[in-house]
Amino acid sequence: MDDEQNEGRLYRGFERYQEFVETQNAFLFLQSSQNLDDSTKELGLLTKLSMILDEYQEQSYLLDPYLEQLVAPVVDQLNVHAQRLQPLSGDSSQGFKVGRLATLMYYYIKFRGYKTITRFFPHEITDLSVALNYLLLPGGLPQDPAQWPLRYVMLLWLSLICMLPFDLAQFDERGSVGHTASQIETVGKSHLNKAGIERDAAAILLARLYLRKDMHTSLPAFLDWCYQVIRNPAEPFSAIGCTRVLCEVTKAGSADLVQANYIALLDITRSISEHPTLLNNTIMRKLRTKLLSRIAVRLLPSTGPRTRRKGPLLSGDDEQASPSCHEEIDIDVPEQVEEIIEELFQALQDKDTVVRYSSSKGIARIAERLPKDFVEQILDNVLQSFSIHSIGMARMYEMPAIAEATWHGACLACAEMARRSLVPDSRLSELFEWMSKALYFDIRQGAHSIGSNVRDATCYVLWSLARAQSVDALAPLAEPLAQQLVTAACFDREVHIRRAASAAFQEYVGRTGLFPHGIDIIRKTDFYAVGTRRHAFLVAASEVAEHVEYRSSLLEHLISVTIRHWDPAMRELGAKSICEISKLDTSSLVLKCSERSEYLTFPDVGDIHGALLTLAELAATCHDIPELVEVRRQIFSYISRVPSNIVQSPRHELVTAAACQLIANSVSVSELKARQTASVPEWRKITDFALKSRSPTVQEAAADAMAALSKLIDCSPVVQRLIRDAKPTSPPVQQSLCRILGVLDYNAHPHGLMQAVEHLLASVDSKAPTFISNVEARKNACASIPLILANVLPNISDHISPDLSRRMYGALQAGLADYTMDERGDVGSWIRMVCIKGLADVAELFLTNAPRIPNFADYLPAKDYQRAVGGILKQGVERLDNVRQQAGHHFLRLLVLHLPDVPDIAQWRIHGESFMKELFLSGDDTVGWNEGAWIYPKAVQLLDIPAYRESLLAGLVLSASSRTDSTQRPVSSSLVNYAKTLAVSNDDPTKYSLRGLVGDLIAPASRNLLSNAIVIPALQTFNVLLEADALEPLYEDEQGLASLRSLLLAATKNAARIKNVQRILLSMRIVVNLLPVPTLRLQCVVQLPIFLAHQYPKVRGDTAEYLYLVLQSKDLGLETDEVEDILLETAWTSSDISEARDAAQQCTKVLKDSIS
Repeated sequence: MDDEQNEGRLYRGFERYQEFVETQNAFLFLQSSQNLDDSTKELGLLTKLSMILDEYQEQSYLLDPYLEQLVAPVVDQLNVHAQRLQPLSGDSSQGFKVGRLATLMYYYIKFRGYKTITRFFPHEITDLSVALNYLLLPGGLPQDPAQWPLRYVMLLWLSLICMLPFDLAQFDERGSVGHTASQIETVGKSHLNKAGIERDAAAILLARLYLRKDMHTSLPAFLDWCYQVIRNPAEPFSAIGCTRVLCEVTKAGSADLVQANYIALLDITRSISEHPTLLNNTIMRKLRTKLLSRIAVRLLPSTGPRTRRKGPLLSGDDEQASPSCHEEIDIDVPEQVEEIIEELFQALQDKDTVVRYSSSKGIARIAERLPKDFVEQILDNVLQSFSIHSIGMARMYEMPAIAEATWHGACLACAEMARRSLVPDSRLSELFEWMSKALYFDIRQGAHSIGSNVRDATCYVLWSLARAQSVDALAPLAEPLAQQLVTAACFDREVHIRRAASAAFQEYVGRTGLFPHGIDIIRKTDFYAVGTRRHAFLVAASEVAEHVEYRSSLLEHLISVTIRHWDPAMRELGAKSICEISKLDTSSLVLKCSERSEYLTFPDVGDIHGALLTLAELAATCHDIPELVEVRRQIFSYISRVPSNIVQSPRHELVTAAACQLIANSVSVSELKARQTASVPEWRKITDFALKSRSPTVQEAAADAMAALSKLIDCSPVVQRLIRDAKPTSPPVQQSLCRILGVLDYNAHPHGLMQAVEHLLASVDSKAPTFISNVEARKNACASIPLILANVLPNISDHISPDLSRRMYGALQAGLADYTMDERGDVGSWIRMVCIKGLADVAELFLTNAPRIPNFADYLPAKDYQRAVGGILKQGVERLDNVRQQAGHHFLRLLVLHLPDVPDIAQWRIHGESFMKELFLSGDDTVGWNEGAWIYPKAVQLLDIPAYRESLLAGLVLSASSRTDSTQRPVSSSLVNYAKTLAVSNDDPTKYSLRGLVGDLIAPASRNLLSNAIVIPALQTFNVLLEADALEPLYEDEQGLASLRSLLLAATKNAARIKNVQRILLSMRIVVNLLPVPTLRLQCVVQLPIFLAHQYPKVRGDTAEYLYLVLQSKDLGLETDEVEDILLETAWTSSDISEARDAAQQCTKVLKDSIS
């Protein structure tokens, strides 16, 4: 929970500094302690330090002012240990301590980087022998395989010392010149084959060793050793380590050093390319690419910083950056450099991003040192990479998947060259032409697409151009570039690309000022505005389209790209965005967009779906505009262009749903009346087909279409036909019919209202012959009942009688008792949730309009309303979180509902209204009813309200028997605590008592002994109360004992013939838990053999175990030692039941004798 809250949080400073310091001091104190019992506490402190550092990982620079005072004490303690040179003894406790100290140092390095942290390491000349001897100590801690953080830290420390300008020979003994250097080299080489992070530290150590002037002569020997290792690698780790060393040497080494050994270096790169196993390793290819590029850079002369052409500074200064005087020097480019560039171009198409990125940086760095002619040749080659896979391709989607790597590498190379001002002004138009295509690079691959990294890299290119090119060079491209970036910022599928395009747009506005309405567009498409896809499409895009310069490009992209997108969600948003933009100039834009209907005849189903969605949205836009009636009619006519085999295919549900949506939004009276000359002769077939679809989406769209039709014509024939066709063998028709009957406009036309209502009522009545077993159909029927009442409310007395209204409301109340189960679980909860909403909607509808409803009390009797409130409260305390949340939401709606001024309105007032408002509406609680720990302590208090007591208790009992711990635990504890606050009896009948609670709990179980669904939850609830001694006050009360005797009877009646194991075990627990009741003890003992000698071994074993626990934990006032011995010595789960019978009889006899 804390991680979710901290994610994305921005800090102003190291707010937990004091806490961190105190924790680290405590950790270091335990480090110096010799007490081995502190190990667990020490580990806990280390974990806490790690969690705090992780919290600030994204803003690690905030710790920079504190790093020295934080890191120095840890380093000092590690240094002290290293100076002791303690070998690893049999007692590993000290090893664990030092290992944890090194782990803390590793956390710091991971947090801020080794270059920053190693600055705080001791770096005196004398430290060389300390660090080196510690690493070489036989049997020392660094030799322990588990101490990798210690090895990593010590190798970094040794690498830092190697940078000091002193002669290593001064540490050598007489006659052993070069011994110290050889030891360091040996230590480094020994760790190059490690798979862990110490390999990287060893590579840094060796690189810094060979960069020393007194070690230059040793580099050729090391290169020969690397060549042999890479040529015949036993595993890839040693080759990776060697290559990493060479990359560090060529990066930080002088040009003379690299030029003196470049042949050997190139031989090593060739040996890597000749080894297939190494080439299959991504890290190896990346390091080889780095090595090649760094060799080439060192083979070329440094030409100094190239002129950076920039726009106006962000500070607003109008002066351009003055070009530095840099003369072009004509140089001879070595042949090896040309070969390296060729290899880098190959790496630019690598399958892995890290390799492509390394190659692009290498190409740009090499180009920076080359003459202009060579730079243009390199740029030519990069731009030609775009055309490798795009020649002859009509659409971006037709490119092969391999084109992604090529285009991404080319974009990265362009970006790196643009950053370094290596793109001449004359090539900007060509580069922009390719970037315009790359900005929409998207290749579908199965159920997803590839190309987001290409689009992201394109934004990087355009961002780089804004920082490096002159304003004059960018001016001719400003408007189309602004349109392209805004389009990507609003309509790209991925959030990081929308934000990248927005950032590039802001860079141009700030540095060039060339984009039209730049500042206003920035405000509308900033980081947060484009962060949510829906907001970017429907809000940001329409706001940008207010500027005419961007409107046409936005619409063109939506029509040509977005509504043809592979993702249906993008097509839907694209259609809605077209609608929003069209509202800016409805008369012209709606017609213009609707005429682009050519996609309806395309073979791609996605194109057809997007076009239908767009036409449906446009039809809805011109619905209430008289001037666009003809346009709306024309839009309706476009349905005829869609092939019937597609729109009426079960495989193309999205197209069918979109066609129904288009019919709903564009159908007119003239089309309905024209039968022979209708422009769309098959629109009726489309709706009929959709009504029989299995897809809920299509059914909903078909219902919308029928709702629109019902406003124009009488749909009674359709309703009658559907009712005839709604057979039990046709669940889809049943679902569609039950959904449609609720959306028809019964005020406009009759539509067979009475027949529709009777069908819905019969569908959800389990006793009716036409009862529908399909859960989805019953859910739709329950959802339709309140919709019909809302529809006919203005003239309710003309359509529905009070008796029918009460039957409809009663059907919703009956739905609260639907607990249908199937392989999907409690599917009846779908119906209960719909009924909860329906009951609240109808009650709010009637109560709000009570003054306008004749005989209001007959339509919604007060007793029915109060029963509905009780039913909703029952659902509000049941076991399913989502049902509780739904019930709580709608109950609070009714609680705050303002009652109308009608006679006897107090009867409809919720009982205990003020108490409930104080309980649920006072305070700032934001926790919902789905949280059991929050709702149940409050819900049990509602048992003090007699009107809802029975319903609430039924819901609490069901929750107490839940197998979900998050529900069962809080409801059980809440019931126990509430029961303990009750008096045994109460003279006031409205006040609850313990007698009343027990009586209300046992009554439903006694009446329904054959129903496990009722008996099991009741027994479980009683066990909870008995185990917590909540019913102990009843042991001396006559009425209370009578209730407990009834409980014992309900638990043991026909117990030997019960087959449900859960009920048997719960009954057994009731019997055992009632043993402490003196009056009932003998009756309980008599029942024990039923369970101790039961036919099921599990029942026998559980009974013996539970009986033993009760005898041990509760004082019965009897001698039970002999019984306990029998329970422990008998093999109750044995297959020989005779032994169990004998033991059970013996236990019973002993207990009877003790009682008497």
